Amino acid sequence: LAVNVHWLPDKISSVVGELPFKVQVFHEERIRGTAGGVAGARAALGLEPVLVVNGDIWGAVPVDGLLEVAHRGPSSGLVLTVSGHHPRGQGTVGLDAADRVVRLRGCVVGEEVRGVDYAGVALLSPRLVVALPEEGCLIGDVAIPALERGEDVLVHEMPSDFIDVGSLPGYLEANRSWLAEVGTERLAEGLPLAGRVGGGSYLGPGTSVAPGIELCRSVVGAGAVVEGSGTLDECVIWPGARVRAPLRRAVVMGSGQVVHEMTGAGT
Repeated sequence: LAVNVHWLPDKISSVVGELPFKVQVFHEERIRGTAGGVAGARAALGLEPVLVVNGDIWGAVPVDGLLEVAHRGPSSGLVLTVSGHHPRGQGTVGLDAADRVVRLRGCVVGEEVRGVDYAGVALLSPRLVVALPEEGCLIGDVAIPALERGEDVLVHEMPSDFIDVGSLPGYLEANRSWLAEVGTERLAEGLPLAGRVGGGSYLGPGTSVAPGIELCRSVVGAGAVVEGSGTLDECVIWPGARVRAPLRRAVVMGSGQVVHEMTGAGT
């Protein structure tokens, strides 16, 4: 696994260093783009297909499906995951009747029958990885030129939508999905979910919650302190944060700043 970073590289390196598998971190002092970032890690990736995953999405990565599509035949060497269903001309990607990409951004190369959205995961062939530019965008500087040369850009459709956690509503939705997913898995295994409390919430180790506070579909990070009274409803409390209930649909950062979903405003 290779991770390219720009902002807060030391903090990210310390976190990935705790993962139970080898991770190589590549610090980009100047952002190289989604294609250039992979190019910068070529030496570590070897001569195998490379799976590129955007860091701001939540969802299961369909590795087998992507490899199946890639093996269908000659193409640009690029397979994009897509999701959603849109009328022709809408969505970030346009497909023809054979599910080949015929529209990306402003580039149109064929007759579109429906629109979909790029889901932030792509599979690159070894041949394509070798040819990547040192700086540039995987879509703008690789996929679109391939279409203009008459090469096929293939797609694999996701069985369900990914969640984009680049917005506050998406971040909260991803945490709610995690609560539901982990709880279901643990119940299916017949195992208790460590830290799980009533209302479908999760408490990390070392948390302190005042008596009388009701937790509802909230994630409370390790060492956080919840004071006051009332309900903590659909909130995410970062590790070490201190928060006062009642509070609804908000994120509380380690500094204590509260960011509300509906307004995006901090207090």
